[in-house]
Amino acid sequence: MNNRIKELRARFDLTQDELAKKVNVRRETIVFLEKNKYNPSLKLAYDIARVFDMTIEEVFLFNEDHSD
Repeated sequence: MNNRIKELRARFDLTQDELAKKVNVRRETIVFLEKNKYNPSLKLAYDIARVFDMTIEEVFLFNEDHSD
């Protein structure tokens, strides 16, 4: 899963720390999300999407791999 958090933070002029405070997580969590090292809980994904007034699908890009 990829995301557009870094791009959206820049568009909304938010630092990692400011976004972290808005969604009640540590700045390090935002760092890990931006580096695709961490997948957020559904609640965190929803909270981040709400900050940007977007849907979860607009912020988080799911790679659909149907190979088993």
